[in-house]
Amino acid sequence: MFRAVRPYVKEAGIDDPVICYQGAVVADPVTGEFLRHVPIPREVALEAIDAVVIAGFHVNCYVDDLLYVAEVTPEARAYADFQGLEIHAVGPLHEWLRDAPTKLVAVGDPKALDVLEAQLKPRFRGRLFVSKSLPYFLEFAHPDVSKGSGLQFVADRLGFTAAETVACGDGENDRELLDWAGFGVAVANAHPDILARADLVVPDVEHEGVATLLEAYLDSAS
Repeated sequence: MFRAVRPYVKEAGIDDPVICYQGAVVADPVTGEFLRHVPIPREVALEAIDAVVIAGFHVNCYVDDLLYVAEVTPEARAYADFQGLEIHAVGPLHEWLRDAPTKLVAVGDPKALDVLEAQLKPRFRGRLFVSKSLPYFLEFAHPDVSKGSGLQFVADRLGFTAAETVACGDGENDRELLDWAGFGVAVANAHPDILARADLVVPDVEHEGVATLLEAYLDSAS
């Protein structure tokens, strides 16, 4: 979410566009303007919500950069606390939803979500982008959305190319990001599919692999 990342961007003094929601939103961190917003069509979102709820999972729904849930469950609380977010409980989402949501997230047991992903990817092929982010989050977005498409938007706006880009990833939803970039980097604890795509593997997050990469680049450029 933009509101979740904005404090860190401000602290870092970054004023370039920020990619959020797996690429569904590109925002100006200074003004808060959404430069790109590709939400899920409402009818498709309602179908996905029903499918996830029938399968027995909690659903997070994002509209206007706010987090909405049917009720505050332990899954909702864990996600919100992880991100430092306010939760808005609105009752059954299918009855409440009137606008096209930016993103949906199913929250639950990783192995059970793997089964759900295998069921829903074929059903929504061409209508939704479906991918794990963390093992216990299965995310749904517009089919034209990915981190790669978000980065393409920023590249076109700022005037750089894929060949000039280094991208770092760890999760399954980073596939398109590493595929787009001219040089892909994975952290050591990344998903196997991301490790297989990477041109370089750096230490894991506990050992600050991405920071080490950036410092090495800055040292070489100085």
